[in-house]
Amino acid sequence: MNARTSRALKPLPLPLWIQGAIEALIAAVISAMLVLIPLVVIWSGGGFSATGIDFIASLGGQTWLAIHGVPLHLSLESGTTADALLTGTFWFLPWGLVLLPFFLGWRAGRRLARASYRDQIWQALAGGAVAYAAVGLATSLLVPDAAVSVNPAWGTLIPTALMVLALLAGARREAGTWARLIGVNLADRIERLSQHSRWAGSYVWSVVRAGAVGLIASFGLAAALMAVQIGLHWADIAQVYQELNAGIWGGAVVTVAQLGIMPNLAMWTLAWTSGAGFSLGTGSVVAPLQTLVGPQPAVPVLTALPVGLEPAWSWLFLLLPVAGGFLAGWWLLREGENHLDEWLSLKIARRWASLTLSTLALGVLVALATAALAILPFWLSTGSLGVGRLTDLGPTAWLASVMLGGLVGLGAMFGYLVSPAWEKYQYVVPEDWDDEDGEEPDSGGDSGRR
Repeated sequence: MNARTSRALKPLPLPLWIQGAIEALIAAVISAMLVLIPLVVIWSGGGFSATGIDFIASLGGQTWLAIHGVPLHLSLESGTTADALLTGTFWFLPWGLVLLPFFLGWRAGRRLARASYRDQIWQALAGGAVAYAAVGLATSLLVPDAAVSVNPAWGTLIPTALMVLALLAGARREAGTWARLIGVNLADRIERLSQHSRWAGSYVWSVVRAGAVGLIASFGLAAALMAVQIGLHWADIAQVYQELNAGIWGGAVVTVAQLGIMPNLAMWTLAWTSGAGFSLGTGSVVAPLQTLVGPQPAVPVLTALPVGLEPAWSWLFLLLPVAGGFLAGWWLLREGENHLDEWLSLKIARRWASLTLSTLALGVLVALATAALAILPFWLSTGSLGVGRLTDLGPTAWLASVMLGGLVGLGAMFGYLVSPAWEKYQYVVPEDWDDEDGEEPDSGGDSGRR
């Protein structure tokens, strides 16, 4: 075989849009299999009464759409009369289960970024979006039955948006910078701005990041509180498992479903620590200073709800977001750039006055940043089971975000003011300092910092 024949037989690289489509289809198939396999195992073991495999396939498709955030319209028989129907919309985004397709898309995005040149990632994203949209549309048209209907538009757009976001996140992670990914160098554009504009932008960016630190820290503290509650009520949770008597595979599915909603429950706990509380059905409220709930579904983890706490002590849990804000203020002192404080110190001679004004402004701005960053996660943690009382689940997003922002902003002011007490240090001048040439002698790695 000569060299010309060898070059002719060398496989040609696939176009980027085809690679993107293949990666998206692989992600769709794997995520669908992760949903279908447990359902098939339960069905083969005698679950779902006397249903056929077509019912399992339809249920699997409906579940696949649901974990992508697609609303399902329900029409269920009430059981009182033959003609009476209970109608409603099931929409609940289990964050833990959403991570399955998102992670698959994230890995696909990293592989596509490695296969793309600068400014070409859009081709792979376009191919992946079209392929995933086709899967979502086909699923929306094939899985509806007498009890569940799906809007094909939502069934196409919502999974596609989630996959494009995952592909873009993975591609950005692999590229390292937006300049390498899309060819736009933001740093060069910022350098063209005036000095005052750069200072203002740096301050705003520091405040936004401080708000993110406060939100993440508060969420972590709320998740720890939820874990403690689950540990304290473990016996009640085990009792509900026994009452369900779902068998090995049924119990496993219940456990996986609960793990899928754990991040949602952590957000509800965060809303509880903000004072806004959350709802577990129409007319119910679970808050530090008031708890009013009705009959709940047999979900074991719900037995760990913070009910029955004394209001005289419950308000202390409001200090958790304040502690998260304290960490944000400490972070801003160490890593951020408080140009507003610098500017006020030049304009106002008395330091106590300039520091007071800049700290108050910092608290307000961090509160606004935290509220703006929290409102979407709070809203995405809510949902509806479609029928009965459970059509209002989760916190009121705007109220929870405003109250959380206020507590985080309050903590940020304290953190920024108090942190210098342990961040300050002194330089001790060694006795053998050479004053003539101004150079510090070699002290074996010890710079004299205390």
